[in-house]
Amino acid sequence: MEYKISAAEAFKKHSDMVYRLAVARVKNKYDADDILQEVFLRFIKCKDSVENDEHLKALLIRITINCSKSMLTSSWFKRTEPLNENLSVTDECSDTLDIVMRLPQKYRTVIHMHYYMGYSVEEIAEILKSKPSTVKSWLYRARQKLKIDLKGDEVNV
Repeated sequence: MEYKISAAEAFKKHSDMVYRLAVARVKNKYDADDILQEVFLRFIKCKDSVENDEHLKALLIRITINCSKSMLTSSWFKRTEPLNENLSVTDECSDTLDIVMRLPQKYRTVIHMHYYMGYSVEEIAEILKSKPSTVKSWLYRARQKLKIDLKGDEVNV
């Protein structure tokens, strides 16, 4: 049976996931909006090659990562200064979110994919085209950095 999904259906189903991943990578909701739009424009071009829902989800994640990488390495992005903005989160998790957002990009990405999106190490490795051992190392290092930063915040409070 052939898998067919319209861009509108894909958007309804996966736009929140794409947006959250984009925000986690670029740390800016306005740039994440641009990435969200670009991801689904690129999806429209290749939607006929999607085999199933898991393939669709992996494809959208891969496109999101590529778009955010392109944005972060563009000369425009390198020459601009980001505005200070408040993401709409509760006070209880805002400190933790701030600490997570200060992590290097590769650590933020694996933390987001593992804890927020529920992917296993093997699935993350496949999506990021890395080895599972590399993803495990990134997760370990991210957890260590978070542990240190969270302890530092507790001392300062």
